[in-house]
Amino acid sequence: MVACGPGRSIREGQKRGGLTGPSPVDRGKPGSKIHALSDRAGLPLTVGISAANTHDSHALKPLVNALPAIRSHRGPRRRKPAKLHADKAYDIPALRAWLRRRGIIPRIARKGIESRDKLGKHRWVIERTIAWLTGYRRLTIRYERKPSHFLAFLTFGAAITCYKKLTK
Repeated sequence: MVACGPGRSIREGQKRGGLTGPSPVDRGKPGSKIHALSDRAGLPLTVGISAANTHDSHALKPLVNALPAIRSHRGPRRRKPAKLHADKAYDIPALRAWLRRRGIIPRIARKGIESRDKLGKHRWVIERTIAWLTGYRRLTIRYERKPSHFLAFLTFGAAITCYKKLTK
């Protein structure tokens, strides 16, 4: 199972750079969003960034395409997870069809049908992962002008998070 998280808006520092936009939740201040895919234990598998004013669903395809091969004790390596849990922001028929063509079962909450309570048992995993990532001071406010530098710090934070959780 893979959980896809909602974009968490990160406020921009003094400088403006690439992949920033007016944040819809922070009075239009420029900012970026952190996107993450995690496994069932909450370990970040892939991370990405986008401007704060882009829709979350635009980040799903690049994140799924960036998944590394899954090592298995039995059988060959798999390139895809079995299921993908996501919230209502990803409830787009084209994304559901794209996931099915790749052989991934979409477990996406439907807009206007499913309540938030039903999704809570899967959503907390990705919320905790993003909380772990934003716990690093360098990732709470974006100080870098270049998006590649911020993505490097985000990837480094994901690697440190994996290291901390796997050595326990």
